[in-house]
Amino acid sequence: MTPRSYLFVPASRPERIGKALAAGAGAVIVDLEDAVAPDAKLPAREALANWLAQASAPVLVRVNAADTDWFADDLALCGHAAVAGVVLPKAERRADLAHASAIAAGKRLYPLIETAAGYDAVRTLASAPGVERLVFGSIDFQVDLGVDGELDELLAFRSGLVLASRLAGIRSPVDGVSTAIDDADTLRADVERSRKLGFGAKLCIHPKQVAVVNAAYLPSEAERDWARRVLEAAERSGGAAVAVDGKMVDKPVILRARAILDEGGGTEAR
Repeated sequence: MTPRSYLFVPASRPERIGKALAAGAGAVIVDLEDAVAPDAKLPAREALANWLAQASAPVLVRVNAADTDWFADDLALCGHAAVAGVVLPKAERRADLAHASAIAAGKRLYPLIETAAGYDAVRTLASAPGVERLVFGSIDFQVDLGVDGELDELLAFRSGLVLASRLAGIRSPVDGVSTAIDDADTLRADVERSRKLGFGAKLCIHPKQVAVVNAAYLPSEAERDWARRVLEAAERSGGAAVAVDGKMVDKPVILRARAILDEGGGTEAR
């Protein structure tokens, strides 16, 4: 089933990986990039290798970017059987995705769209072999474009990722992190807005965020009640015109109702 939450944990803190796996996230991303200082990159990779050797569950790994000295060795580690997929930061070139897939033994790829160049190439990246989902690195993206704001300021770009994913026939994209760790209402509002735009999951930076994110990506009880009433009305009508809540029920409405009732939980790389 499709995950709704992706929880980061630093590769430099391998003792936290087990706790992250137990936090209920759809997938855990062990991070070799932003969460690890340059002088700690090699020890962090070694720590991750040691953890993978006795891993109890598969994880995703965020490697360092393709233009860094750490990229090749990070990818080599991702060939390990306990690595379910590779998160590629600052993805911009289809050739880098092909290289990553070849070195990491064909693992699933998650390109992080964090730059103007990455967004410009998003349809090419989304359709590359092995890509599972696009991931929006919204904070880095704001910095690269000089955008000051997370909401309407990024609306067009978020919609672009949803469209590119649909055209490529891959799963709905993963939205960027929310810095609201202790503010569940703000986090829930972030997720609900993201879901309305067509995103299906969100990056998490703390285990406290996981339960809120998982729940907010599911249909509400009011939505499920509406969907049940729509399908019941359509069945009773026997194909004749029918209305629910004063609105006409046609094929797209019926399909939407079925999709709502079909939505459920799921895990990946846990």
